[in-house]
Amino acid sequence: MSQAFRVAAIPTKVADLVRSSMRSPGYGHPAHVEVATGYGPCRHCLRDFQVGKDRRILFTYDPFYGIEPLPLPGPIFIHAGACERFPDNGGFPPDLRTHRLTLAAYGEARRLLTEAYVENGQVDTTIERLLERIDVKYLHVRDTEAGCYDFRIERE
Repeated sequence: MSQAFRVAAIPTKVADLVRSSMRSPGYGHPAHVEVATGYGPCRHCLRDFQVGKDRRILFTYDPFYGIEPLPLPGPIFIHAGACERFPDNGGFPPDLRTHRLTLAAYGEARRLLTEAYVENGQVDTTIERLLERIDVKYLHVRDTEAGCYDFRIERE
């Protein structure tokens, strides 16, 4: 598959704001710092956490902010220290290929059209199939086990 999509990790501006204020953007809830007890990923660099080693920040985030008018906030993690944002043109994040994933395809007005489950790391054909649908506006990649938001996929 030729890469016909871009990956949208959370913006660096958001990660920097959370690290400096220790508050959830848009909500003001206190953020929580802990040593990683799970693999993650960090929603900024999209790399897995090293369990028992990496320090991470837990905070409330709305993955629909700026895209859709209705919020749907939930918990996400980022590294407590600075990390480089995953590049939009970086392809599918390698660390996430080992995760059980849910790809949620959204249409206009945050309408969930369908979901696809990937457990074997072979996400490329699933992404291609979902983005072929003209009614799909973007995809959310979520952790199947925890249910939490990882990142967004958009057409190029």
